[in-house]
Amino acid sequence: MPTLSRSMTICFLIFAVLGFTATSRAQTKPPIAEQIAKAYGLDSFGQIDAIRYTFSLPALKVLRTWTWEPKADRVTYEGKDKEGKPVKVTYVRSQLDSQPENVKKEIDPGFINDQYWLLFPFHMVWDTGAAVEDKGMEAVPTGKGKARHIVVKYGSEGYTPGDTWEFYVGPDNRILYQVFHHGGNAKPSLVKMTWEGYKQAGPLLISTLHKGTADGHPAEITFSNVAVKTAGSDNWVEAK
Repeated sequence: MPTLSRSMTICFLIFAVLGFTATSRAQTKPPIAEQIAKAYGLDSFGQIDAIRYTFSLPALKVLRTWTWEPKADRVTYEGKDKEGKPVKVTYVRSQLDSQPENVKKEIDPGFINDQYWLLFPFHMVWDTGAAVEDKGMEAVPTGKGKARHIVVKYGSEGYTPGDTWEFYVGPDNRILYQVFHHGGNAKPSLVKMTWEGYKQAGPLLISTLHKGTADGHPAEITFSNVAVKTAGSDNWVEAK
């Protein structure tokens, strides 16, 4: 099972600064956490040598392309710096302290933010500092029927303590809808998003479209160019 080098809370990066947290003990999690992660391909994640994707916030013209090699925890970023100049950089996250300031303070926080939006179902299991609660069947925020309500809350340490993610999950353990509550003062404090546009990238199930609101304003996140390389192959398997 891959792990990131630190336990982390996340926020909607384009509006606020990402924070990191460390916890001293693992949280006991209900069975539904693993069931959800398995629905997205947890049992096959060890086969993944690399995953490629482009994160986009169309309304704000944010476009970031990543290649993550989870076994080496090596990241390649292609995009623009804060001055709008093209950037391409590759780094290993265990050696982050030796990287330039823009990698440590801009690029790597962007990677963590975008990777969580792509792979959050796995983090329900991977993140020892996340408390997961199964609240059973409840009405979805859109008012259209009921779904399994799962709450994921991060610890009280770090720059953005107490971030809480609520997920509404269908009978196939796929996420239908989420609500994010920021634990600190950074904005947005409340993000509501759908999980849709599902595609299969090799053994992984990926939601490529999130639509909703951030503090009441329309917001949309898209993932494109999604593909994986599996062990023993040099070929990219495109999401379909």
